[in-house]
Amino acid sequence: MTFDGFFTHAVVHELNQTLATGRVAKVNQPYPAELIMTIRAHRHNYSLLLSANPTYPRMQITQIAYQNPAVPSNFAMTMRKYLEGAILESIEQVDNDRIIKMNFKTRDELGDQQRLILVTEIMARHSNVSLVNEKTNKIIDTIKHVGSDQNRVRLLLPGATFVMPPKQDKVNPYLPNQIYTDLIREDLDESELAKQLQARYQGLGRQSAQELARELKASSDLPTTYHTFLKRFENPDPVIYDDNNGKRQFAAFPPSNIKEEQLTHYDILSVMLDAFYAQKAERDRSKELAGQVLKVLHNELKKDRRKVKKLNQQLEDAAKADYYRIRGEILTTYLGKLTAGMTEITLPNFYDDNKPLKIKLDPELSPSRNAQKYFTKYDKLKTSVDYVKEQLKLANDEIRYLANIESQIDLASPADIQEIRLELQQQGYIKQKRQKSKKRRKVRVSKPEEFHTSNGTTVLVGKNNLQNDRLSFKIANKNDIWLHVKDIPGSHVIIRDSDPDDQTLLEAAQLAAYFSKGRDSDNVPVDYLPAKRLHKPNGAKPGFVIFTGQKTLYVTPHKLKN
Repeated sequence: MTFDGFFTHAVVHELNQTLATGRVAKVNQPYPAELIMTIRAHRHNYSLLLSANPTYPRMQITQIAYQNPAVPSNFAMTMRKYLEGAILESIEQVDNDRIIKMNFKTRDELGDQQRLILVTEIMARHSNVSLVNEKTNKIIDTIKHVGSDQNRVRLLLPGATFVMPPKQDKVNPYLPNQIYTDLIREDLDESELAKQLQARYQGLGRQSAQELARELKASSDLPTTYHTFLKRFENPDPVIYDDNNGKRQFAAFPPSNIKEEQLTHYDILSVMLDAFYAQKAERDRSKELAGQVLKVLHNELKKDRRKVKKLNQQLEDAAKADYYRIRGEILTTYLGKLTAGMTEITLPNFYDDNKPLKIKLDPELSPSRNAQKYFTKYDKLKTSVDYVKEQLKLANDEIRYLANIESQIDLASPADIQEIRLELQQQGYIKQKRQKSKKRRKVRVSKPEEFHTSNGTTVLVGKNNLQNDRLSFKIANKNDIWLHVKDIPGSHVIIRDSDPDDQTLLEAAQLAAYFSKGRDSDNVPVDYLPAKRLHKPNGAKPGFVIFTGQKTLYVTPHKLKN
């Protein structure tokens, strides 16, 4: 079931019961398109997530911890100014649409009472969150600014008059109607009935329409079936399941065509949404935060790969240095046969059984200068080899380093992205913004992720290079076992045991393979050795280590429980 109008109805009903009459304690904006409001209600603090993320827009109470940016956004500061301390009077849905209004009572700067409305539109890429003054109907601010060049119908900018999205010519299913009975009389098949229900009723998503069609087709009492269907969204039994196509879905109640063993039940909608979106939204947030980082990485990798191609060409040219030496020596030997103004000459090649060899000449140079020109070219190519090889090594090392960071982003949480950005700033790839204050906020490197093997042994995993360095050289004891995938980018992994059994070693190696670029492979080689054998060369980039005396396991990637 998608987050359609019916599911929105269920969420609004749940949030009203939990949050109405509560007071806003904090407002944060951890990600560009998401707002977190801490609301104190019924002696509990609830974190309300309002998401205008184009892929996962929603509103729910969340228990997932979020890391706020070092500097709050302008939108977050505006929300704090107007909403912190405000009383949430009610939450209501606009008709049966995916629009939720939160009605607040607060006081302005002069102490006069004012009413504010926070409008959340859950509409894919058009999703938005807007704070509106109820009296003037003017927008105070929106999480996404939409100007006239983007939308000629609705201007979503501070100071503009707030206009609701255009209404569709559909019926609110919660109002009295006979549409469903008229459609049943047409004797449509289940699939066509679902399409017609979706076309006639407001807020009816495809999956909800299919469920309603199934229930109506099997019913002997249409009005009771229809109204029972509506009522179920006010008394939900939230579930997550894999549909018949193997796709993971959520619903406000179990679909009639899904078996009980396929269902995972949850107490409330918000807990179910946390479980459903946890990994999906986390990856999406990481990509969103990683936008600039990825752009820098792609540009640097493109430059380095172009440089490697050019350097390899120079090495190929240098390999042909003897071409110039041979011609220089032949010209020197037969210098008397050359005359000024010649453009070419054919001479016996004493390096190849005196076969005739045609040699090009510069008519503006003397015979001896022509010979010298070939020797100069030869010397230049020979002396360039060492320099080119050194530059080629540096370029390839940088490609491996940047490719490693690129693979880390694929597995990174939003907090990891912040540390990867910090690392790239320290390495000079991303410019640091100048801060007005002399004091810079110090970014602490977060702790490695902790897992446990089947026998309870702790295994630590670094999720980025800063964590990897800290884990391998600060946290790990010298006799702890260190693991890393062989010859491909991946995380540093530490087993908190100097003599782990075979099963522990296997599970830790599977974890190392999981947190690597070989995650989708079946047989990944993983090196392991005591941490005391690790060495970091002077000037080496973050995450780079050298070692000897390692052993290797071949495993299938697998993630352990935290």
